[in-house]
Amino acid sequence: MSLQLTPADYLKKILTARVYDVAVESALEPARALGARLGNTVLLKREDQQPVFSFKLRGAYNKMAHLSAAQLASGVICASAGNHAQGVALGARKLGARAVIVMPVTTPQLKVDAVRALGGEVVLQGDSYSDAYGHALELQARESLTFVHPFDDPDVIAGQGTIAMEILRQHQGPIDAVFVAIGGGGLISGVANYIKAVRPEIRVIGVQMNDSDAMMQSVAAQERVTLPDVGLFADGTAVKLVGEETFRIARGLVDDFVVVDTDAVCAAIKDVFVDTRSIVEPSGALAVAAIKQYVATHKTRDETYVAILCGANMNFDRLRFVAERAEVGEEREALFAVTIPEERGSFRRFCELVGALPGASRNVTEFNYRISDAAVAHVFVGLTTTARGESATIAQTFGAHGFDAIDLTHDELAKEHIRHMVGGRSGLAHDERLLRFVFPERPGALLKFLSLMRPNWNISLFHYRNQGADYGRILVGLQVPAADAAAFDEFLRTLGYPWVEETANPVYRLFLRA
Repeated sequence: MSLQLTPADYLKKILTARVYDVAVESALEPARALGARLGNTVLLKREDQQPVFSFKLRGAYNKMAHLSAAQLASGVICASAGNHAQGVALGARKLGARAVIVMPVTTPQLKVDAVRALGGEVVLQGDSYSDAYGHALELQARESLTFVHPFDDPDVIAGQGTIAMEILRQHQGPIDAVFVAIGGGGLISGVANYIKAVRPEIRVIGVQMNDSDAMMQSVAAQERVTLPDVGLFADGTAVKLVGEETFRIARGLVDDFVVVDTDAVCAAIKDVFVDTRSIVEPSGALAVAAIKQYVATHKTRDETYVAILCGANMNFDRLRFVAERAEVGEEREALFAVTIPEERGSFRRFCELVGALPGASRNVTEFNYRISDAAVAHVFVGLTTTARGESATIAQTFGAHGFDAIDLTHDELAKEHIRHMVGGRSGLAHDERLLRFVFPERPGALLKFLSLMRPNWNISLFHYRNQGADYGRILVGLQVPAADAAAFDEFLRTLGYPWVEETANPVYRLFLRA
């Protein structure tokens, strides 16, 4: 891009941007719980509350509002992972123009449906923004459409810069840093231009995913770097190549960069929910994840940070993954592979050790076990933690008490796959009866179960995962000789927990029974 606008030029463009025909001045709200935990003031700029649940309509509409009547009559086209697409579609509808939207095939269905609902003509092409962009340029030339770039355009950048204008108007007290997610760089370019023109003492910090850090790599290399691949968890910032103009601006005006990972973003989504009862998309939580990481790294206290929550277009199905990883991302859960002697009482002794671990009382969040060896048992265990770094100490404590343990808290294979695959058939599980129980989610519930069992009834399978409810659902395999059937029935009555026997279930016979 040959145009070299100065910060003063951008300031004028931001002050005169046309965004409020479609956008609203979003709230700037304190994240009280998060701020108290971090010992700093955290303010959330709620761009997730825009009509299309993202900041993107600001830049898109500002660009289209500056087009000629002839250009609008011919129609517009854009390439987008979703949020810019919705902004273009809404803006085009407001201005009475045709809008063709080229989206990667990996775009969440929620965003595809939203664009179509706004009147956009959706074309799905490629696996990333860059792939969709190339196809959009072909369509633009073929159909004489005007391209509305999602980030590398001064009018788009100026529209996004109105967010910084609002922040400084809404909070006129001290601000130490504003944290901004980066995909192609349009948002941070607008924000940095305005802040450095008006309040240059405020640090502007860019945030990227560790698998989509094109801007950070480009600034370090002093030239634009094209990534061979990008991660798709935070699809709103999955850009292989940043813009020419946005690179120029970021290199000159952004003070620092922070890179975060998937678990940290999942934890940040939960933090935002706790304070706002709203769910942002992964890209929308990048700034919050970065603030937490920044505070932990720099040990700051009593500073004021702003996180721009840039979007909330989250597929509902993705929430399962987010909830699973949030506790590990915050290191409020630790995962272990523990080896236990396959002998009477060892399971109970291990449970008692968990209850006696030093520090605050810990809950078992997950327990997976299947009998497989006559000498030792390998169990997959999850425990609540209260501080970062506890998992290594807990593993050492297990080892000191005769239970060899491997810390899996940072093991991607364990977190993503193995925890769901522990089990299988076992030739050792003779006389096995399979039951589903509902346990009250309170300390002592499992020990009550174990203490009421007869010593000669061996646990051959155990699966439990905390679901955040008042009751836990547990699957247990018990080796009960046929002669003990009456005694087992009495045990179930005395226990008093709701149960369903699954021994005859065909799924059990197909996958778990030898």
